[in-house]
Amino acid sequence: MKPSISSKTKTYLEHLKQKEDQPDFYHHQMDSIDQLVYKTGLRIKHLFFDLDLDVMVVLLNNRKIIKRGISEFAGLKGASLNQLENYENDGTGIHWPDLDEDLSLRGFLQYELTQVDTPLMV
Repeated sequence: MKPSISSKTKTYLEHLKQKEDQPDFYHHQMDSIDQLVYKTGLRIKHLFFDLDLDVMVVLLNNRKIIKRGISEFAGLKGASLNQLENYENDGTGIHWPDLDEDLSLRGFLQYELTQVDTPLMV
């Protein structure tokens, strides 16, 4: 597992962080997901995978857990455990260099919000 990001990406993120503090950075009203990520500092802490159960567990820094099926993502479907565990995490996004797949915290949170009223069993 490679939990670091490239120096170029790190520099870009630092630049964005400086811009973020300027009043005109956001051209739109921040929605609830933006508030969670940018104002309260919600981040992806770690990922866990179970191939037999087809489950990816996303652990957040507030101790909450998001569960998704590995096969729900075309780029991850059929990947080996070694390939899945070789990811880069910058807190707001996950990148699998071997699989050329990227997933965002925003996407995970949007999905969770759409599942709030979904029954557990049909």
